[in-house]
Amino acid sequence: MSGHNKWSKVKRLTGALDVKRGNLFSRYSREITMAAKMGGGDLDTNFRLRGAVQIARASNMPNDTIDRAIKKGTGELESQAYEELVYEAYAPGGVAILIEAMTDNRHRTAADLRCILSKNHGNLATSGAVAYLFHKQGHIAVTLNAVGEERLLELVLDAGAEEFSTESDGYLIITAPDRLYAIGESLRKAGIAAESMKLTYVPETTVAVTEEATARQVLQLCDALEECDDVQNVHANFDISDALLTRISE
Repeated sequence: MSGHNKWSKVKRLTGALDVKRGNLFSRYSREITMAAKMGGGDLDTNFRLRGAVQIARASNMPNDTIDRAIKKGTGELESQAYEELVYEAYAPGGVAILIEAMTDNRHRTAADLRCILSKNHGNLATSGAVAYLFHKQGHIAVTLNAVGEERLLELVLDAGAEEFSTESDGYLIITAPDRLYAIGESLRKAGIAAESMKLTYVPETTVAVTEEATARQVLQLCDALEECDDVQNVHANFDISDALLTRISE
């Protein structure tokens, strides 16, 4: 296991998913606001917004907070002018990192990221130095108890999904970036609730990290980046063995 799947497992084992609720809700609010700004506030027609709201609700984000975020995006309430940026960086061991950020002050965000990287043995890369090592995919997660495997497989393949797999904690549907929301809509019409629906970056190749000290540094850096207020997502191309990963997380 490597790439995005490995990072998901890392976060479950190390507790990196236990972001402070305030920070998590702030991250969701920015995504909802941006989605509403780009495509309007109607969940029936704005698939990106619907996906963002689904994830927020699954984390028990209050409905009034979600409504305010939508109204900020549609201009009904005053809001900061956010922009979406992708930063490229290197971690110890030559690991490549893509950092998705949403910010109202790009100079502050760049300074914060440089500080985090410097403190954790990493550094920002020049534009284009890392991005070519990743490609974009759509990912839809569905819980095992939401639908039978055969029915879900038939439905998503008919809708144009690229890959389908059954994981230990649910189903993973992989789509082309421009098919994510259409396939998500097919699931909704079939009465199947998606646990999450997002665009993500997946590494073309991975870098094996075999030394425990380096592995710890890489994971600590990714964790620190995730905790940055302006960061939405972190993607890395490391490959750490399950045995080493388990040892680090103990």
